[in-house]
Amino acid sequence: MLGVCVVSSGVVRVHAVVSGLVQGVGFRYFTVTVAHGLGLTGWVRNLRDGDVEVEAQGPVDRVSALCARLGEGPRWSRVDCVATREVPVEDAESVFRVLPDGR
Repeated sequence: MLGVCVVSSGVVRVHAVVSGLVQGVGFRYFTVTVAHGLGLTGWVRNLRDGDVEVEAQGPVDRVSALCARLGEGPRWSRVDCVATREVPVEDAESVFRVLPDGR
């Protein structure tokens, strides 16, 4: 279970940075597929340092399930670390999407 605070609506938003062999192995596609299956909103993108950055929002149990799957990654990946922290819940998102590479 994530160490996040649950707001009264039961919705949380988590920022995660996934380190390891996580670029060039379908990690963003994997993340979008899992997030869509869990009904989450948010985004995923590659970082210039080789990590993958994720923000996911939804019910705490579903966000926790996504974070657990991030720790597994797709078949060809190697996840060394998933660093998570709670961030403020955002309005007006309707889907989970891939953003352009960042930072």
